[in-house]
Amino acid sequence: MKPSLVKDKSYAFALQVIALARWLKEQKEFELARQVVRSGTAIGSNVEEALAGISRADFIAKMSIASKEARETNYWLRLLRDSKIVPAEKVLPLEKESLELVRMLTAIVKTSQTGEATKN
Repeated sequence: MKPSLVKDKSYAFALQVIALARWLKEQKEFELARQVVRSGTAIGSNVEEALAGISRADFIAKMSIASKEARETNYWLRLLRDSKIVPAEKVLPLEKESLELVRMLTAIVKTSQTGEATKN
């Protein structure tokens, strides 16, 4: 299987999100930990599914979901920062990474859709 930058980045991001969720649980922020870990790990799982897609449409649908999950994760990270539940220096690298994933996934979806429109 050929290497996939978005697959690797989303997996590494999920590991960082899990570490943040553990920290949040130590702070007794269980609900917020659950939310951020759910969306933050869903990015990579949807990328994995997309890469195993049975059709271009399936690939596009799963990558689109991954993009939405990255946006949702960015929302939770901003909320954690702005509510001062998590120190800014702890969450800013994750925010930056989530935005990079959003940009990558959006580009993948747009490029894939263009290729599909060209075929029809």
